[in-house]
Amino acid sequence: MNELAQLTQTISQSLGLAHKRDIAAVITILSRQMPYREAGDIIFGDDCAAIPDQNGFLLLATEGFMNEFVDTQPWFAGYCGVMVNVSDIYAMGGRPIAVVDALWSNGEEKARPVLEGLVAASDIYKVPIVGGHSNTRNDHSQLSVAILGRANRLLSSFSAKAGQKLLAAVDLRGQFREPYAWWDASTQAPAERLREDLEILPQIAEDGLCDAAKDISMAGMIGTVLMLLECSALGGVIDVTAIPCPPEIPLERWLCCFPSYGFVLSVEAENTFAVIEHFSRRDIACAVIGETDVSGRLRLADGNSEELLWDLHASPLTGCGKKLNSAA
Repeated sequence: MNELAQLTQTISQSLGLAHKRDIAAVITILSRQMPYREAGDIIFGDDCAAIPDQNGFLLLATEGFMNEFVDTQPWFAGYCGVMVNVSDIYAMGGRPIAVVDALWSNGEEKARPVLEGLVAASDIYKVPIVGGHSNTRNDHSQLSVAILGRANRLLSSFSAKAGQKLLAAVDLRGQFREPYAWWDASTQAPAERLREDLEILPQIAEDGLCDAAKDISMAGMIGTVLMLLECSALGGVIDVTAIPCPPEIPLERWLCCFPSYGFVLSVEAENTFAVIEHFSRRDIACAVIGETDVSGRLRLADGNSEELLWDLHASPLTGCGKKLNSAA
């Protein structure tokens, strides 16, 4: 098996993508039991629910965390509770307003580092914690955090079009929190810089430079592109040699990791230079990594060969998205 085939297999069989496949069963149930919703009013599959509100959108999202993560990394789990939700809001062209948390723990001492992590991130990202729920009489630690934001103009997973360029924007100024697949470019960075770096997303949305984006999740960069393509009923090809990657980090590990600052975008060709410039001025690595098409299939290429990573016709990922063209 050549290197590209091995890389393709590793990504397609990754735990991050397996977790995303679990979404499909949830979507099937929720789609049946919401008769009060007008058709097409709010769609499943974006980083946040986008609720029409006056001349813009309220954005609502939540994140839950694995019990083992909260138990073994309590401060960082709390920090991530705010950080990842903030990223979801900005990924949709919005700005955060406030968060609430729900925390269970076995005693106050177990809760303290989680709360301290929440407070630290709240201060860094200037997003207040305005309430929630707590229980310190549980047998183990659990955490979920929800966020409210607002967008004037959306970036959405459902707005990509065929023939657009796929871009990846990632902050390479970080390090892995060993031995985990978490690329941390946040906890040691200047707070003002972090906030200004995130402001790029609503700026390019409001300037009309981009309509489609997604923040890189635990599915990794390639898995996140696949989720965006599924929502927009598209396919595409990614040149793995064009992907921004920290020096001396194996590409296989990099493409399966969760970066604290990372976004994929689908952009019209004439706007790619302007979008890349927005990120480059902030020292964020940004590059064209591929192109969208109508195939419903995501392929990886390296200049010499091409491998099929996923066929959405044969196997949907999350079950979210527009109907694929069966003739593609």
